[in-house]
Amino acid sequence: FGFEPGEVSTGRMVAALKALGFDYVLDTNFTADLTIMEEGSELISRVTKGTGPLPLFTSCCPGWVNYVEIHRPDLIPHLSTAKSPQQMHAAVTKRGPFIEELKQKRKQREGDQYDEEEDEPFVVSIMPCTAKKDEAVRPGMRGDVDAAITT
Repeated sequence: FGFEPGEVSTGRMVAALKALGFDYVLDTNFTADLTIMEEGSELISRVTKGTGPLPLFTSCCPGWVNYVEIHRPDLIPHLSTAKSPQQMHAAVTKRGPFIEELKQKRKQREGDQYDEEEDEPFVVSIMPCTAKKDEAVRPGMRGDVDAAITT
């Protein structure tokens, strides 16, 4: 591709996605922080109130979660109940404050053609891990991420 190893290409990726027709391009840094905060709160609750077994293991990696489910089901109760950054991002995008701003912009752009009942963002997750594709269609996770693409 003509890039030096380690060269940051975020701007090129955003520009390419916009050229393909994406209205918004967001990253998961914020929701990664939300996941960490949620897991931290869960750990504090488990330590101080005994609400679950210790140690607490992260649930942010779907490959790890799949491994535990298949090879160490005895550890399932130790997994955090927090969503991964990918899943949290999609849920916040579809049901958080962002959606209200998006609806207002679409109402202004589409006027009488706008139908709020049918309006929902199509969330595409672009991640470097193939396990994210599986996570997007897991029972209990379906519907937030509409498509997962691996890099």
